[in-house]
Amino acid sequence: MAKYSKEDILKMVKEKNVKFIRLQFTDIFGILKNVSITSEQLGKALDNKCMFDGSSIEGFARIEESDMYLRPDPDTFVILPWGPQNGKVARLICDVYNPDGTPFAGDPRYVLRRALKKANDMGYETFNVGPECEFFLFQLNAEGKPTIITHDNGGYFDLGPVDLGENARRDVCLDLEEMGFEIEASHHEVSPGQHEIDFKYSDALNTADAILTFKLVVKTVAQRHGLHATFMPKPIYGICGSGMHINTSLIKDGKNVFYDKNGSLELSQDAYWFIGGIMKHMRAITLLTNPIVNSYKRLVPGYEAPVYVAWSAKNRSPLIRIPAARGEATRVELRCPDPACNPYLALATILAAGLDGIEKKIDPPASTDTNIFEMSKKERVGNGILCLPKNLKEAIDEAKKSEFVKQVLGSHVFDKFIMAKEEEWYNYRTRVTQWEIDNYLTKY
Repeated sequence: MAKYSKEDILKMVKEKNVKFIRLQFTDIFGILKNVSITSEQLGKALDNKCMFDGSSIEGFARIEESDMYLRPDPDTFVILPWGPQNGKVARLICDVYNPDGTPFAGDPRYVLRRALKKANDMGYETFNVGPECEFFLFQLNAEGKPTIITHDNGGYFDLGPVDLGENARRDVCLDLEEMGFEIEASHHEVSPGQHEIDFKYSDALNTADAILTFKLVVKTVAQRHGLHATFMPKPIYGICGSGMHINTSLIKDGKNVFYDKNGSLELSQDAYWFIGGIMKHMRAITLLTNPIVNSYKRLVPGYEAPVYVAWSAKNRSPLIRIPAARGEATRVELRCPDPACNPYLALATILAAGLDGIEKKIDPPASTDTNIFEMSKKERVGNGILCLPKNLKEAIDEAKKSEFVKQVLGSHVFDKFIMAKEEEWYNYRTRVTQWEIDNYLTKY
């Protein structure tokens, strides 16, 4: 059931003295965009009559077919807590539509909606997702530009005065709670300057919306504290990078179908098939869960991030972990995604891979309950344990040959995404890095 009607929103805007409304959407890379309107234009927007030029948005449309419409999702209405009190600012997250009234194939939110419909058609009413979002806080230089100098020397679960980001984290939590988030945990992470804030799981579409809102709030509050927040996966060599572990469960008839008190490890057959599907397609969908060159600087042995395609309920080194909680809290945790991903596309491909496993009854291999990082290459090969792609080029190649990925994304998003990532890899590959200068300039 919808939370807000058009009349509800118009009434709140008037009563709360809201003057501006940001109509938000994302490009295919998950970068937040917005068209700002005044409250006088809100009725028109809620009637789905707000047009914008899609030709300037990455991965959207060509010049000759650029007219598109933003359709606000009323349930995403929220007043931004950091705006002025006189003439407040609110936001609505929008779906993108063509002029003929059909959903735009390049809208990432539509890609996720399609995957969720497939789950509904299979009898699953909800795909619940709980993300664990990590980020770094860095100092600014004298010109106000971001550095990679950390603002503290804290470690895992440290607190002030070592953790100088404690005040910023507290303000992030307060702003998020004011916007309707339920914050479950907030703490310093392993690396200096690294933090994590966890909010309560929800259905996949709400969670994808929440991830983008979370990133906006973190960056805004950090700026208020004279810091720069980044969700870049690996900004500093030699320390752990930032991940975004994804905890998932499927609901049917109001029950978590991953739980079976009589099953092995108290997991249902659906849970095992879901794991099997993810493992089968993992190398192909890594481009969506880890989409940038820098993502693969995090996915290396020795820094806690998973590298090998395996699963376990007993240790944290594999790609997929089954946390200890059971009953309605039973979940499958995918540990490779990072916060640079487009959450709509990442969640769509994760869900579709799991559903493919259920449909085709794909059993996963035996669990790997020893530390994979301590296994020899021969032992890994003998146990059939594959590696994730080692760089963006390898991830692109795996995705390109996957009809499954193309089907999930749709040809529009698939082609645009691949084209952009190939260009990104070319630009990276042809650059001369400081490492090369340091190692070769005087040697040769």
